[in-house]
Amino acid sequence: MTILARRLRIVVIAPLRFPIRVPHSGGLESAVWSEVTALRARGHDVRLVAVRGSDFVAEGGAFELPNLEWPRDSATSDVAYPLSYESTTVPALERALETIAAGPERFDVISNHCLHPLPIRRAPTLGVPMVTTLHTPPDPGFVAAHAGAGSAGSIFLSVSEFTRREWARAGLHSEVLPNGVDSTAWPQGPGGDALVWFGRIVPEKAPHLAVEVARRLGRPIVLAGRIGDQEYADEMLLPRLGTGATYTGPLVPAQLAELVGAGAATLSTPAWAEPFGLVAPEALMCGTPVVSFAVGGVPEIAARSVGMEIVAPGDLDSMAERADELIRRCDADPSFRTRIRHSATRGFSLDTRMAALESRFFEMVDSAGYADGLTA
Repeated sequence: MTILARRLRIVVIAPLRFPIRVPHSGGLESAVWSEVTALRARGHDVRLVAVRGSDFVAEGGAFELPNLEWPRDSATSDVAYPLSYESTTVPALERALETIAAGPERFDVISNHCLHPLPIRRAPTLGVPMVTTLHTPPDPGFVAAHAGAGSAGSIFLSVSEFTRREWARAGLHSEVLPNGVDSTAWPQGPGGDALVWFGRIVPEKAPHLAVEVARRLGRPIVLAGRIGDQEYADEMLLPRLGTGATYTGPLVPAQLAELVGAGAATLSTPAWAEPFGLVAPEALMCGTPVVSFAVGGVPEIAARSVGMEIVAPGDLDSMAERADELIRRCDADPSFRTRIRHSATRGFSLDTRMAALESRFFEMVDSAGYADGLTA
């Protein structure tokens, strides 16, 4: 029986901060949503463990977890958790894992994207092999959980070589499998005059720097994304709007792809060591050139891409210069945007990632001796 003729029963465990739905709260939520959608399209039976309001989750079922409850006097945060996380959400995750452990013959493999170490700690007790994708900088809780649980029936994937090295130094070893982008959801666009920035409005993404670059170039800029840090937005971004800088708020994927495809160039301004940087391949899929700070795993994307330049972190003059060069090249060569898209499709196709992930799933299932549960 070939891989394509075999159907897996997969449990995907999502991060628990936001629902997995559109519009996506961030790149991680988008990646998990895309994985579930793509695996289902490939014929697999996929169940999602995620918080209430997520797509693919049965209302009231064992895999529906409670949303985070923030105190009335505190703002929601992308970097911290309320007390309800450990007192309510994590115990609900424990119950979902117990559901798996009570009937492991119903599942073939677990794809774990959760940012809490509990699934890793419980992996040897579930009776189902687990593949954990590492999306973040090293977490001591993850490392300790894996050290305590052992490696039986569990492997780790990193979204970039940079991320793999960082986790290896912390004591957890993994293989590299980059994130992928659905080329049909990010079609080539016609380009335009305005610059584009998109992502979460938080200090570590630093969109206010993109506004400064646009002003140096004398070009308008459109920014899109969810405000994840209201204080930062109020102090650093919103006062810079106007005079050519526009903020759209969060957009559904089709709207965002249309905006990016109509851009002259995309600016990416991470102020932290980005483990991957999904913005770049998404923009490149649209044929829109990208200039980014060279941090974390971002240089790996640039090395595999046409139409992407990187500059030293915080170097706004160089970012403006490189963006101007790329825009001029697009204007001079009508085929350049097409070559940008083709390169991104070859390097970061969601189909390619899913095929590789699916192969790892089958290897895990077969080597663990669970193949009898597979259906044709």
